Amino acid sequence: MASHRRPPSPGPRRAALRATVLSATAASAVAGLAAVPATAEPRDPAAGAAAARRTVDRLHAEAERATEAYNAAGERRARLRREADRVRERVAREQERVNRMRDGLGALAGAQYRAGGIEPGVALLLTTDPDGYLAKAAALERIGDRRAAGLRALRTALRSLRQQRAEATGTLAELAESQAAVARHKATVQRRLAAARQVLGRLSTAERAALDRSWDPGGPGPGHPPGAVGTSAASARGAAALLAARQAVGAPYAWGQAGPTAFDCSGLTQWAYGRAGVAIPRTSQAQRLAGRTVPLSQARPGDLVVYRSDASHVAMYAGGGQVIHAPYPGARVRYDPVGMMPIASVTRP
Repeated sequence: MASHRRPPSPGPRRAALRATVLSATAASAVAGLAAVPATAEPRDPAAGAAAARRTVDRLHAEAERATEAYNAAGERRARLRREADRVRERVAREQERVNRMRDGLGALAGAQYRAGGIEPGVALLLTTDPDGYLAKAAALERIGDRRAAGLRALRTALRSLRQQRAEATGTLAELAESQAAVARHKATVQRRLAAARQVLGRLSTAERAALDRSWDPGGPGPGHPPGAVGTSAASARGAAALLAARQAVGAPYAWGQAGPTAFDCSGLTQWAYGRAGVAIPRTSQAQRLAGRTVPLSQARPGDLVVYRSDASHVAMYAGGGQVIHAPYPGARVRYDPVGMMPIASVTRP
């Protein structure tokens, strides 16, 4: 006979056993976490500094590219402003000339109307002074010829005025576009620099110290020019530019600035050559083309060393394997090894 009894339900003893097993499992997990101290220890300051430097260097390079684009846009804006002012002056002068011509033609028309109100043949029959009338008629004819010539000149002047107004409109449109480009590049620079500051702000004291050492490993800096190596500048102007750059060592980096108290990279080199009486372009890309290209092995003090494939950084060769440059935000104008980053070209202005 089959049994219809239910299986016995778990009793208090079985429930207590299950709770004990779960508690033991949880305790083991906690003990396991405590047994891995490596994950809780702070990271190596040198490793943290190296990672931060890679990120900050990239952001600074991007900011420098945007800075050079900002400089180029600013230079174009200044040129367009000067051109817009010249065009406005030409339009004003042309408008004044047109107004004078209109006034003159109006005076001629009034004189002709007042003197020629009667048909010429009838006037000649009625006049008591035929000779005087004929003289007057000849004068009126000359007035008519002058009026016709004036009208032709006025039409020419009006065409010129329209052309100059169209030129002014185009120049002003270019100027507005250039101003917008300046604002865009400025915003890009500010975003990149803000991101770099955030990266630096997250570093520990030890990591920041390691990062500072990696940026300035004890090489030549402010007040420590390279030793004499018997190499002179290629020209008197190169020597004068180098002397000016040396005087700027220690000045702060400031993007968009070209001296005399703060500089970005191309601002420093432009200012230094300006002190030597030589005008070179504002941007590193344009400075790359502002002279004769020479091999690095033939670099002489005063030559411009342009870096990166996009020519977004420039320095001045100081001799002894060193350059003077404005490196990056937060740093000061200083000496660094010429091979501090990939070299694009060497230019001798």
